[in-house]
Amino acid sequence: VQLQASGGGLVQAGGSLRLSCTASGSKLDVYAIGWYRQAPGTGREGVSCIGSGDGTTYYSDSVQGRFTISRDDAKNMVYLQMNSLKPEDTAVYYCATIICSSIYGLGNEEYRGQGTLVTVSS
Repeated sequence: VQLQASGGGLVQAGGSLRLSCTASGSKLDVYAIGWYRQAPGTGREGVSCIGSGDGTTYYSDSVQGRFTISRDDAKNMVYLQMNSLKPEDTAVYYCATIICSSIYGLGNEEYRGQGTLVTVSS
């Protein structure tokens, strides 16, 4: 499964961006999809995930209430709407096929796409 994240860019604090994740040659509807981010010099953080057809979603405490994950299986897309962005949200974001738990978050990453850089200026 070849995943591709897009939609990153430079935005001022308080602004919004919408990231998209799609797959080449594969249907995403059978996969739970997660969004990770990694800032320079820091470890990877699983910020959000969405299940496959079961309504499961998860948000890390750092993005809860500001980010919204959704999927459009007809378009083979998963989205991460990011509002009220903060400088600490600056990172490379990438999507992956994972196991999504509403309690424990993201696990068992299998396929990962190229990331997209989000930069939030203060």
